[in-house]
Order: sequence, then structure tokens, then C-alpha cells
Amino acid sequence: MNQQDRKVLACVDQSHFADTVADYATWASRRMEAPLEFLHVIDRHLEQGSGEDHSGAIGVNAQAHLLNTLSEKDAALARSQREQGRLFLNRLRERALASGAPSADMRQRHGTLDETLAEQETDVRLFVLGRRGASAETTQRELGRNVESVVRAVRKPILAVTEGFTEPRRVMLAFDGSAVTRKGVDMIADSPLFKGLPVHVLMSGKAAADGPKQVEWARSTLASAGFDVVADIIPGDPEAIIAREIRKRDVDMLLMGAYAHSPLRSLLFGSKTNGVLRSATIPTLLLR
Repeated sequence: MNQQDRKVLACVDQSHFADTVADYATWASRRMEAPLEFLHVIDRHLEQGSGEDHSGAIGVNAQAHLLNTLSEKDAALARSQREQGRLFLNRLRERALASGAPSADMRQRHGTLDETLAEQETDVRLFVLGRRGASAETTQRELGRNVESVVRAVRKPILAVTEGFTEPRRVMLAFDGSAVTRKGVDMIADSPLFKGLPVHVLMSGKAAADGPKQVEWARSTLASAGFDVVADIIPGDPEAIIAREIRKRDVDMLLMGAYAHSPLRSLLFGSKTNGVLRSATIPTLLLR
């Protein structure tokens, strides 16, 4: 399968974020002239209590009857979830086609989101998902519980979007000279996703001896590919500087390397990726 055939995969749940995910995925699909697919994962582990009391001593016949009743209820619930999901996906598909997506398909899967996306990855060029989903809506957490697990499970770029679609006009690459952010420079240069948009390359953090050389490589690579580039080194706390410069420069989309350290290190020291995601209130393309 060549690069042109690979799809944009929009991962959606039935939260109010779904329309925004659909709009950004449609934008990417149009820019890359790539097929779009909507994926709705029904969590097989979601516990659905019936509210009935099945405790107490019951005879063998009653037990068999109860198991039949429960399996019939499970089957009815699964049918209902599938049908709700189909209607939900079809609405998003129609929205995408009306907004100019070259093509739009849809599918549903039972399972966990990270495992399902890892299975789909071969055919995918870009994943798009909401930074908050249905689970984060109920807990008021800033990051959906799935974002980090998904980013760790797959190697392809993931666009984690914030609520409300704004067509990107200016993008920023949080650049540190690492292999993953150098790959980000090559991706911007080679992909039609950002063609024609000004790109800000920003190096922050601890001053590095080879910083100027690295930033000049990024600037010249993008300029050679026809981009209008602004490149800067601003030493200091990356989280605070990136958030400040996004506001100051009116940037619409951030690109950054994601979760470079092990999950254990993140647990011990806090993940810089999560910190930047929380402080940067714009859609972020996460690179592995």
C-alpha cells in the first residue's frame, strides 16, 4: 500500500468532541487527499449494571434461567450499542463528505482503544482523536484517559484536538534536535498537510551547545521545501515558553515529540508531554 492510499483515521466516542474530531480529520483528509475513516470503539469492559438483585441461594434451574436472561440482555445491549454507534457514525460521515472529504468510511469495533488502534496502524497515515472524550467529560479531567495510552501504543503521528474547529493558518514545531523532532521537520517538509502555512520552529529548555546548528538545519530544510520559516531559541521552561509563544504568535497547531521516556520515568517525574498538552490550548500533532 503506498503512502497515498493510507487513511486518516478519526477515533470518535459519543461525546460532544466528536464533531471537532470529524472537522479536523476532514481538514487533514482534504489536505493530504487521503481517504477518511471514522472508528467507534465500544469498550467491551464497560460494566453495565442492570440494577437487579441476583444474590441469594437459587436452584440449578433458576440459575440456568438467570444466565439465559442475562445473556439475552447482553445481546440486546450489544445490538442497541451497535445501532446507536451506526447512526452516530453515519452523521459524522455525512458531515465530513459535506465538508469536502475525498471519501469517508466508518467502522465499529469492540475492545480497548489503544489495542484496536495498534491493530489498524499499518493502513493509517494519521490518527485524529479528541484530547478529552466521554470519560474526561464526566471526570472534568483536562486530558482524556486514552490519549497517553494511545500515543504509547502506536508509532504513527496523532493529532490530539481541542474543542471547536479552527482551520490552521500558522503552525509551531517544538524542536529540541532529537531524532523524533528532526523526523517532524522532514514530515512537515514532505507532507502536503502544512503546505503554504508559515512554520515557527522553537527550541526551548536548557541551552545546548549545538542548539543554533540544529535550529539552522531545521530552518534551512523547511525553507528549501518552500516554507516561510521563523526559527528561534528561547532558553527556559519549555511548558511556559511554548504556551506563551503560542498566544503571542497566534499559532493554531503545535507539533511536538511525545513521551520520549518510559512510562515508569513519567510516573516518577511527571510527563513533560502531558504538561505541554495541558498548557498549550490548541490542537497538537504528537510525533513518536
